[in-house]
Amino acid sequence: MTYEKYTCDVLVVGSGAGGLASAVSAAHRGLKTLVVEKEPVFGGTTARSGGWMWIPNNAPAKRAGVKDSVEMATTYMKHETGEHFDSARVAAFLEAGPKAVDFFENNTHLQFDLGPTFADYHPDAPGGIDGGRSIVARPFDGRELGKDIKRLRPPLSEITFLGMMIGTGKELLHFFNVTRSPISAFYVAKLFLKFLRDMAFHGRPMRLMNGNALAARLAKSCAEKDVPIWTRAAVRQLLRDDSGRVTGALVETVKGTIEVQCSKGVVLAAGGFPQDPTRRKELFPHAPTGYEHASPAPPGNTGDGLRLAEAVGATVDDTLPNAAAWVPISRPLKSDGTLGTFPHFVDRSKPGVIGVTRSGTRFCNEANSYHDFGQSLTARIAQEGGETCAFFICDHRTLRKYGLGYVKPAPVPYKHHIKSGYLFCGQTPQELAKQIGADPEALAQTIESFNGPARRGEDPEFARGSTSYNRSLGDPEHKPNPCVAPIETAPYYAIKLVMGDLGTFSGLRCDEYAQVLDDAGKPIGGLYAAGNDAASIMGGNYPGGGITLGPAVTFGYIAARHMSGANA
Repeated sequence: MTYEKYTCDVLVVGSGAGGLASAVSAAHRGLKTLVVEKEPVFGGTTARSGGWMWIPNNAPAKRAGVKDSVEMATTYMKHETGEHFDSARVAAFLEAGPKAVDFFENNTHLQFDLGPTFADYHPDAPGGIDGGRSIVARPFDGRELGKDIKRLRPPLSEITFLGMMIGTGKELLHFFNVTRSPISAFYVAKLFLKFLRDMAFHGRPMRLMNGNALAARLAKSCAEKDVPIWTRAAVRQLLRDDSGRVTGALVETVKGTIEVQCSKGVVLAAGGFPQDPTRRKELFPHAPTGYEHASPAPPGNTGDGLRLAEAVGATVDDTLPNAAAWVPISRPLKSDGTLGTFPHFVDRSKPGVIGVTRSGTRFCNEANSYHDFGQSLTARIAQEGGETCAFFICDHRTLRKYGLGYVKPAPVPYKHHIKSGYLFCGQTPQELAKQIGADPEALAQTIESFNGPARRGEDPEFARGSTSYNRSLGDPEHKPNPCVAPIETAPYYAIKLVMGDLGTFSGLRCDEYAQVLDDAGKPIGGLYAAGNDAASIMGGNYPGGGITLGPAVTFGYIAARHMSGANA
C-alpha cells in the first residue's frame, strides 16, 4: 500500500521530557526532527510530574558551591544498583548529564533551579549527599506557548489546589502556614489571585510549575527550532531496510496513515508501560491480574515503544528487582464519580503520621522514600497475606495542621471526604480499626507504643527523622524531630493506600549511546530509546528525586549527539 510520505532526519515517538529533549538536541545540531504523540495533548507523564531531575555535578549545584564529583556519584550508584550496576551506561550518564544541563541552559528555554536541601534518598550511603543533585525547571509563563498552551497536558489535578500548581520547598511551607503566618497568608493570596485571573482569561493556570514547566519549556524550544509536534499521531509500525536498520515508521494521524522516513534514527520515548495491564501482570508481583495497581501516568502510556521495538528484534530487561518506581496511592472520589490517583510524596514525613497494614502494625520508616515504602509494604504483605494495601493514620490535630493525602489542612473543609469514603474517622483507635478492617487491639497498641517515645521526638522502632531526606519533608518548626509527634487527639483518621508507580524501570535494553539492543546484545541500527522506554540505569532502585527524568533528559541528549556523529 502506498502512503503519503514525510521525510526527516530524526523521528521521536513520545512527547515527554525524554522525547522533547531528544528533539531539541537533534534540531540544534542541524537535524530535521519530528515529534509524534498519540494523545491529543503533549507533555507525557512529565507534564503531570514533580519535574525533578537527578543529575550529579550539575551547573546550578556548582554555582551554589555543592561539593560533588563523578567519583562520589559513581560510588553512590554502585551502592544503590548492586549487582545490576551497568558501568558503561552509568559512566555515560555521569559524563553527559552536566553537559546536557549546560546545553539546555545555554541554547534553549529550559532553565533550572536547584533543590539545595533535596537530599539523595539514602544520603548516608557511600557517595550519598545531603542536597544538590536534584534540579527542577524554573517556573514558566504558559502564555509564551501561544496557541500550543491548549495542547499542553495539564498537571495531575489531585496534586494541585483547585487546579493551581504549587511549588516545593519554601512555597509549599507558605501553603502549610497560611493560617498561622500573615506573610504566608499574603503570599498565598497573591498567587491565588493570579490563578483566578488566569482561569478567567485563559481557562487554565498560566503560572506553570514543576513537570508542567519542564514540558512547556522544552516544547517552546522545539517551536523555536522548527520541530513540529504532531498530536493524535500514533506509530503503528517501525520500518526497516534490507540490512535491518530502522528507517522510519508508519504513523496513523487524523489525515490518515503517513510513512515517515528518517535518515538518522527513531527515538522511542513513549513513557514505558504503567498503563499496560498485560505487562503489569507479568512484572508486578502485587498485581496478579494486572489490575491491582493505580498509576497516575497518562492513559496512553501502554507500552507502545516496547512493543514496537520487540517487533524488530529488541528485548526488554525484566531482571530488575523492581519493575517500576513504587509509590503509595490513595483514591479520592472525583466530581465525575471516578476515582483519582493521589501520590503520597510529602505527608508520609509529617509529624503525627504513621502507616499500618490490616494487622494494625507498622512496617517501615514512613518518611523514607516512596519507593522504599512500596518495597516494605510488598514484603510485609507477602508475610501477612491478603490485599496489598496499607493505611496512613493520624489524629485530628495533625489532619488540620498538615492535611493527609487529598485532604487539605485547615481552613479547607474536610468532612465531605468522610462522606465519600476516602477518609475514615473514629473516636478511638479501636473504632477506626473496625472501619478499615484492621485488628482493633493491635492498632491501639501500635499507637500507644508509638506515642511514648514520640512525645520525646523519638521513634525507636523505625527511626523516623534519622536522615536528611526524612527531615527535608518534615515540619522544620516542629521540635525536636520534624518527623515525629504523638497521635493522641481524637478523633482519629485513616486513608487507604494501594500500590502505584512513578514510572516503569523495566524497559528496552540499550547501550551507552542510547541505542536499542537486539537479543544478541548488538545495536539495532537507527533505533534509540530514552525515558521509561529504556531500561533504568538505577538497577530497580530509587536513589534520589528525579532519577527517571534526569536520565531521560540526559539520554535524549546522548541519542541526539550520537545520531549527529558528534562526541560532545
